[in-house]
Amino acid sequence: MITYPNAKINLGLNIIEKRTDGFHNIETVFYPIDLCDILEVVESKSTIKFDTSGLPINGIIENNLCLKAYHLLKDKFGLPSIKIHLHKVIPMGAGLGGGSSDAAFMLKMLNAQFELKLANSELAEFARQLGADCAFFLYNKPLLAQQRGDQFNDIKLDLSGYYLLIITPDLCMNTSLAYSGVTPANPTYSIRDVIKRPLKSWKEILTNDFEKSVFQKFPEIGRVKEKLYQMGAVYASMSGSGSSVFGIFEHKISSDLFKGKYYQWQKKIQ
Repeated sequence: MITYPNAKINLGLNIIEKRTDGFHNIETVFYPIDLCDILEVVESKSTIKFDTSGLPINGIIENNLCLKAYHLLKDKFGLPSIKIHLHKVIPMGAGLGGGSSDAAFMLKMLNAQFELKLANSELAEFARQLGADCAFFLYNKPLLAQQRGDQFNDIKLDLSGYYLLIITPDLCMNTSLAYSGVTPANPTYSIRDVIKRPLKSWKEILTNDFEKSVFQKFPEIGRVKEKLYQMGAVYASMSGSGSSVFGIFEHKISSDLFKGKYYQWQKKIQ
């Protein structure tokens, strides 16, 4: 079985307070995009095997979220051994949710392949054990996310017809490091309200609380955002805790300014 785990961008990100469990309560909008990895799973007669291709995957393989997702369901339902191949297209440590998406799609694939008949709400409980934003990819539509980023409310938001350009500097961001530079606070504007306004008004009021400290530590990321506005973006922002920055444009643009130096991806939003 083959599937295509997709990325997301964050439209605004308010860090409201630190929780007693060490996490943070946040407010953000997750918006799915068509930048995808490729994930294949087949049953194995021997031991579990995990292979990768495409972009390099950092860290210890045993800690990969695809494997963790498999072991969660294996321990619960006695799944057989499998072979996993992950072709990585979504940059890691980029604020695009690639690893979380891989894990969520792994849960969905195992549910289908082994006929576990788990509802999305049940899969979401497993997903929340893997990462704060994993559960989002089970629903994969624009959602307002709150608390740890794993409690969702429907919103009306359609960016179809705009062009999305994502620029990712060669920097793998550490989420814990990004949080260490932020002082939680109640936001001036609720993202739930801001997102209802015309897109052209977002520039001044739809903010990402990570940007101030991340841009101080990594000025190159801030310069990418400035260039996107210089190129005519209607709205530009860092996604999540970075390092990716995206711009939303009214038409397709030339991105030669970033050619050869950064990972980049551009597509018309459907």
